[in-house]
Amino acid sequence: MKSSKWIGWLHDRRVLSRRATTLAGLLAKVIPGNATVLDVGSGDGLVGYLIGQDRVDLQISGVDVLIRRDTHIPITQFDGKKLPFEDKTFDVCLFIDVLHHTSNQLDLLKEALRVSRRGLVIKDHLKEGFLSYSTLRFMDWIGNAHEGVALPYNYWTRGEWNAAFEALNLKAMEWKTDLGLYPWPASLVFGRGLHFIGYFTSRFHV
Repeated sequence: MKSSKWIGWLHDRRVLSRRATTLAGLLAKVIPGNATVLDVGSGDGLVGYLIGQDRVDLQISGVDVLIRRDTHIPITQFDGKKLPFEDKTFDVCLFIDVLHHTSNQLDLLKEALRVSRRGLVIKDHLKEGFLSYSTLRFMDWIGNAHEGVALPYNYWTRGEWNAAFEALNLKAMEWKTDLGLYPWPASLVFGRGLHFIGYFTSRFHV
């Protein structure tokens, strides 16, 4: 077994379940009520499914470039650029550790805004602090290399995120960086402000 396969298998067994449950709990508190939600880059849809178990007022479906054999929510395939939906089809678009896997973050955010009525919920990374880039690359490789996911390692600093939100006329309604995704002592390496969750709406939204 290749090293990425073996390490990925170990990661899925020891880390993935706890992380998915923790993320779902955090995101369930941020997504607005009674919403239709499109999980962009949903993977197997596990986190979306867990959110739906906690928030029965939500209708969650997914879209992804790679369609897994077994999925937890309905998932539509797309090309990674153009979302195959009409304007304002969903209330909210959800991104869970997806945007750093693309080379066109701003274009994909624009697409998400096109198909959403109320805004975006984003969980992603912050390239801030000592060895942050190397740490994020390592986490990405462990979690995704064995699944064949594209790994451009395209992380943004807080300033780059803010510039993107400014360009898209978005304001943050929620912003949280202390997520508690990892138990101590792993949190000392893999936590430390490298992650955020936010809910963003148009500055012109009434």
